[in-house]
Amino acid sequence: MEAEFTSQSATPPEGWDEPPPPALLHGIEQFNQRAYFECHETLEGIWNKEPRPIRTLYKGILQVGVGCYHLLRGNYRGAVIKLDSGARYLEPFTPICMQVDVARLITDARALHTSLTQLGPERFREVDLRLLPRVQMRSTGHTERSNTLEESRREEHAR
Repeated sequence: MEAEFTSQSATPPEGWDEPPPPALLHGIEQFNQRAYFECHETLEGIWNKEPRPIRTLYKGILQVGVGCYHLLRGNYRGAVIKLDSGARYLEPFTPICMQVDVARLITDARALHTSLTQLGPERFREVDLRLLPRVQMRSTGHTERSNTLEESRREEHAR
């Protein structure tokens, strides 16, 4: 049985304020390039190796990506299921975890999910692909300034 972090947990999971590991940054880059299959492989690798509950963050991002992959492959059911489950896995990590703007990713995944369900299985291919989520990075400092993926990498290497 894997350790999962739930919204009923009293404290954030260990590691929530750590800088994102390089494999997470790579998976996010793949996600943002719509290379969802490759993103899945990358994030599954770190999800399977991570013993701490923070692993559920990886699983949530991975599942949102799988939902996007299913959408682009014409699989309505797979898209709506994975977008929903991915958002639910991410909920306990809001608003920011490992510099990932989790709240934004959930909002974007749910907006796409809503659009798909409103269109339904007969018309879902008409969805506006600009609704495909992108993973945004943010500082965990008090300024809450937005970071690009490249800025996040530079900060990581400076440490």
